Amino acid sequence: MSVKAKKHLGQHFLTDESIAEKIADSLSLKNYKHVLEIGPGMGVLTKYLLKKKVNTHVIEIDTESVAYLKANYLNLTNQIYEEDFLKYDLSKVFGSEPFAIIGNFPYNISSQIVFKTLEMRHQIPEFSGMFQKEVALRICSKEGSKVYGILSVLTQAFYDAEYLFTVPPTVFNPPPKVDSGVLILKRKENFILPCNETLFFRVVKTAFQQRRKTLRNSLKTFNLSDNLKANVIFGKRPEQLSVDSFIELTQSIENDDSN
Repeated sequence: MSVKAKKHLGQHFLTDESIAEKIADSLSLKNYKHVLEIGPGMGVLTKYLLKKKVNTHVIEIDTESVAYLKANYLNLTNQIYEEDFLKYDLSKVFGSEPFAIIGNFPYNISSQIVFKTLEMRHQIPEFSGMFQKEVALRICSKEGSKVYGILSVLTQAFYDAEYLFTVPPTVFNPPPKVDSGVLILKRKENFILPCNETLFFRVVKTAFQQRRKTLRNSLKTFNLSDNLKANVIFGKRPEQLSVDSFIELTQSIENDDSN
């Protein structure tokens, strides 16, 4: 595939075999039989997944990469899907069976990949992969951090997130201008929210849209009662709230007399 094509797809292909092996080894492979690799490119990570006792599937939108994979990974041919991960109905592949997600994710859609994973969390017990370092740190950050935000809270409501290691630009073709970071998400056992899910997502997103303001100001659109707004939590900024605090906040809004 040409460098121009790679850039168009937002994809930087990993060339370091040892890093590819480390990413493949990050999955526990427990309680599921399938792994879906997003954006395998020329298969540097794929080859290590194929050595494991798991059914490896790959989804790749680039025609040249698909042709390469079919020619060089004959034992994978029936499990290569030339589709857009964000648009493809994965129930066609997995039905209701659980599967893990892994990949060296294209920077320009990496956050969207996480959001789709959250939508399918009932089927995805593990998620491992490489992001732009800044995004990986944001996903794993805790309250009080300047990079803590929407992606942090929504992901950590359902998954335990761990930043694993940093990857330099020199091991990619073409080299990105920034460092990359590898993380792993492991779904919590009690991943059912104890509050209204739609409201929770709305509260988190609305709060961080004006992250410098206190919740009393950023959540004005919720038409909250004066009694609720008097709660000390509304004097805080969103980055000061833990995931559990956001859940409690959503519960209080849900039970507010004004709603």
